[in-house]
Order: sequence, then structure tokens, then C-alpha cells
Amino acid sequence: MTVKTRFAPSPTGYLHVGGARTALYSWLHAKANNGKFVLRIEDTDLERSTPEAVEAILDGMKWLELDWDEGPFYQTKRFDRYKAVIAQLVDEGKAYPCFCSKERLDTMREEQMANKQKPRYDGRCRNLAKDDVDLTQDHVIRFKNPQEGAVTFKDVVKGEITIANSELDDLIIARTDGSPTYNFTVVVDDMDMGITQVIRGDDHINNTPRQINIFDALGASIPEYGHVPMILGDDGKKLSKRHGAVSVMQYRDDGYLPQAVLNYLVRLGWSHGDQEVFSVAEMIELFDVNNINKAASAFNTQKLNWLNQQYIKSLPVDEVLPHLQWHLDTLGIDLTNGPDISRLIPEFAERAQTLTELANAVRPYYCDFDSFEEKAAKKHLRGVAEEPLRRVKEKLSSLDEWKPEAIHDAINQTAEELEVGMGKVGMPLRVAVTGAGMSPSLDITLEWIGRERTLARIDQALNFIAERVAQG
Repeated sequence: MTVKTRFAPSPTGYLHVGGARTALYSWLHAKANNGKFVLRIEDTDLERSTPEAVEAILDGMKWLELDWDEGPFYQTKRFDRYKAVIAQLVDEGKAYPCFCSKERLDTMREEQMANKQKPRYDGRCRNLAKDDVDLTQDHVIRFKNPQEGAVTFKDVVKGEITIANSELDDLIIARTDGSPTYNFTVVVDDMDMGITQVIRGDDHINNTPRQINIFDALGASIPEYGHVPMILGDDGKKLSKRHGAVSVMQYRDDGYLPQAVLNYLVRLGWSHGDQEVFSVAEMIELFDVNNINKAASAFNTQKLNWLNQQYIKSLPVDEVLPHLQWHLDTLGIDLTNGPDISRLIPEFAERAQTLTELANAVRPYYCDFDSFEEKAAKKHLRGVAEEPLRRVKEKLSSLDEWKPEAIHDAINQTAEELEVGMGKVGMPLRVAVTGAGMSPSLDITLEWIGRERTLARIDQALNFIAERVAQG
């Protein structure tokens, strides 16, 4: 039997972190077992589903490179199939029309809750005589749930679960307008698509016994289920918008590599010894759904930042650059207007936890700036820095070759002539040419910035110092 998993989001919003982890686990299980991964868009909620949300989900899946083997399938394009199966169940006496009004159902629930009973449909229309059935009247279709026995299934995450059928009522499978409901469409889709394993959030666990009973009524094979615990925020509460970035594409915007996000998500509820960093190939080789944690996992932004930096440092430049390019474009950085970026990335990777930080760090090597970092300028661009900057500019402007060795010698000679430490020349020079107080060694920094741009920026710093001195 071919293993077949699916990811079936509802397009009522973006692809969030919890959904992305579910998709990843389903994708990995299929890949690890040479199976197939299906993408299904569950868009039967016509009021809340939007084309923009569909696009956001597809964008997130593509960015994470979670490629699907079949789909995307859209439930709204399968309504004829659902109607046919509903008619089949009604004909077989496994489903029935219910004419109870909303007012009656609301009153019934209120009374049940007042009596501390579990709210559930009382089955009034379950066995109506044919003469009492008038399909011209408003009605829903309910599934005739078994009233005896229990549903038992082995959850690969939670273990064996048993729910008595007496705890379940006759759920609605078609609304008054004829549109099918979630618990029904899911079963028909999983049956038709041959889904063998369903990995999803544990907020669906109460739906599973209902769905299993519908599978049984249709004489279909029942998939294996695994319900994954929720993800908690840094504060231990359920992850939500107030915790910051929960949309997958927001992580792209904030400067995370998709490889790092996948690595982080796989570890949010699964482990392999003490290993922290996994390539996608290693994830596929080592992933086992039976090792998913039973307890909820807490999101840790610091851990994600650390992991992202490991990838920035360790991935080949040609793998980092396509993702960095998005941030460079956003900042208006033109790589043709400066040094070879492949030389800069390894140098700045030690200082940048995100691609946003990396893009901002390399910016001075491609773009001019109008102002200096306030703290660095206050400390290093003072009156005492004027003479060192003038002297080093003279030496730099007369260099025959703009090479690191010659640049280094010019800075050294300036410090020796002025009888000051290297820092008295180097730090004002660094702030002058980069606009900030941190950079790689000055010799390669100046080489990358170039002679013309370096000299112009020293002039800019000298003007800044002159104005500062004049203001007292």
C-alpha cells in the first residue's frame, strides 16, 4: 500500500506556523516512506474563504519548498460528488432530513446546559415516517450516528483513544442550502484520494470519532490518525498574533531562511537525540511520526535566531543569495554598485542573525548614506578625530594600488606619525566610511568600499566634525 498523506488548510487566512508544521510532518512522513503528499484546499466556508488566502497558503508552501505530488484540490469544485454521497447515505437509511428550527435547537441546548447535560441533538427527526417528510420545507441532512458501542482508534501521537457513541450526536452533513459540512467533506475527500495517514492539530481530535463512523457507513478504509499538540508562545500561552510573526511569509519578511524555519519547525515537537541542526535530507531520513511529542512545544524566538544564523554561516553563498536578494531589493541595494557580494556574506554572517540584518550590514558597501549612527558618531567623530582623518585621507589618496596591504600600511603610518594608538585613527575612519561603529578589518572594508567612495565619505565626516565643533 502506498503511503499517502495530505495537508488540508482552510483559506480563511495566511499559512500560520502551526499549519506549516503540520504540513511539514505530513510531507516528511510521505517522503520518508516513498509515498505521496496531497495538497487540498478546504474552501467550503464560502463566507470566510478568500482567493487572497489561497494565494497566501500556496506562497507559504512554495517558499518552504514543501512540494506536493497531487493537487491542489478545491472542495468547492467537488460539490456534485458530495451531493451524490449524501443522497447515497439517505437512500441507505444512514442519513436523514431534519426539519427542526434554529429556535427549537437553541431552546433545547439551553435546557440541556441548565440541566448540566452535554448539548446534543435529541434525534427528533431521526425516524420520521415518510408521510411526515416534506422536502419542500427547509431542512438539513444529518448523519445517523450509531447509538450503541464506541469508537476506538490508535492515535500515533496520543495513543489509543475510545469515545462512546452515546457521546456523539447526529451531526449535520448538509446545510439548509445543500452545502456540505466540514466533517463530511473531509471523509469523502480522504476516501476518494486514498489518504492513508492523517496528521493534524489536536484541536481536531473530537472530530475523529465522528469521521470514523462516516467512513464505516461508506464502507471505506479508515486512515491512521496522528494529532499533534499545539504550539505555545514564548510566554507559554497559545501562539497567536500578539506573539509577533505567526504567518510563514512574515518570517520571510523578517529575514529567516526557509531551511532554518523548516529545521526549527521539525524540532517543535519532534527530536532525534540531541541533534539540533538537520538538513532536509536528514529530516526525511530520520523522521518518524511515532516520535512526535505528546506535550505542547513552546516557541523560542532566540533559538530560531540562533538556528537561522547557523544556516547563514554554513550554507553555500549561492544558496543564501537568492533569499538575501529579496531583502536587498526591498532596501534598494544594487549589487552592481559595489564589491562581489560573495566576499561579504561569509564576513558578515558572524554578525547577522537574520537576512534583514545582513542586508543592512552590507548596505554601506553599495549605497551612500546621509547620516552617521548617532552613538558611534558621538563617540568617534569629535574634534580630536579631525587631524587623524585628514592625515589618513592624504595617504590613502596617494596610494598606487587600492589593496588591503597598502591600505593597512597607510593607516599604520598615520598612527605612528601622530604617535597615537591605532584606535585613534581606525575608529573615526571606520565610522566615517561605514556610518557605524562595527565592520570587518579596515583594510578589506576600505577595499570593498573603493577609493573614490572612501575619500568622499572621509570628507563627509570632516564636515560633520567641523559643524559639531562650531556648535560647541
